[in-house]
Amino acid sequence: MIITCGEALFDVFADGAAGEADPFAISARGVVGGSPLNVALGLSRMGSKSGIFTRVSTDALGQKLSAFLDENGVSRQFCVTTDKHYTTFVLIQTKPDGQPDYAIYCNGTADCSMEMADIPETLSDDVKVIHLGSFATVLPGTGDVHRAFAKREAAQRFITYDPNVRTMVEPDLDRWREINDDLVPIANFVKASDEDLHILYPDRPIEHFAEDVISKGADICIVTCGPDGALIMSKDGQVHQVSGVTVDVKDTVGAGDTFQAACLHFLEKHDAFSSEKLAQLDLLEMGNFATHAAALTCTRRGADLPTGAEIEAFMASSQAS
Repeated sequence: MIITCGEALFDVFADGAAGEADPFAISARGVVGGSPLNVALGLSRMGSKSGIFTRVSTDALGQKLSAFLDENGVSRQFCVTTDKHYTTFVLIQTKPDGQPDYAIYCNGTADCSMEMADIPETLSDDVKVIHLGSFATVLPGTGDVHRAFAKREAAQRFITYDPNVRTMVEPDLDRWREINDDLVPIANFVKASDEDLHILYPDRPIEHFAEDVISKGADICIVTCGPDGALIMSKDGQVHQVSGVTVDVKDTVGAGDTFQAACLHFLEKHDAFSSEKLAQLDLLEMGNFATHAAALTCTRRGADLPTGAEIEAFMASSQAS
């Protein structure tokens, strides 16, 4: 099993004017989301066993969220229910270039109010991976919980980390850099987007970031570059530039989470959660699979992550054209 840690929320998409009678109103559509939840969802849809470690409210949205996890085969074994907090939601408006504009409402909400007592006392041997990232990792209290959990398990599990910077939640970039410096040394696999790195380290080439991550002990570092593909570096000396995939973009919500889930699914499929197995793996093949998976998500509205069969079919059609 692969456990993701962090926010589980509702993405509320603003679709523009609700009608000519009230040009200042908006219509909206809410769907289950949150970066760690999306990764768990993608893993399940691709055929990997996944679960999420978070708090889930018993309010109306929380009940829908729990039902969604059950429907999509994501384990709630590590979910902590609470009737004292509401569910986080994110208002998303799509900019003309397809990039999302986020407003996050998470003050005192369930997934952002975790406590040390929420950490599971033990994990079974079938838990192979712990993934964390996004804004939950930098929150006071909740972030401490997720990082303590990952550090406790780092000697026994494969740890993956994606900073997934959200400055509207935490505008202090030094805080993001501090958390990055705290988590990279325990991570086996680090993925970051070039957009995040340009925010955190504007004068630093992405290659230097990847080299630094590898020097601190990670087996793999990947920097995703949107339509330009991704850069992959590994401890065993592999360096690959993965080509991008051209698609008709509806929006990019969930693309990075899809890439992350696809990489983890690929590693699990090849039983490669160790340095020895990773050294034998063709990481370019993994990157190509993940890039196609992320591109496929971009053809859909919202974080509608694809199944394994859909990714394989999309890859086959791309190669044929």
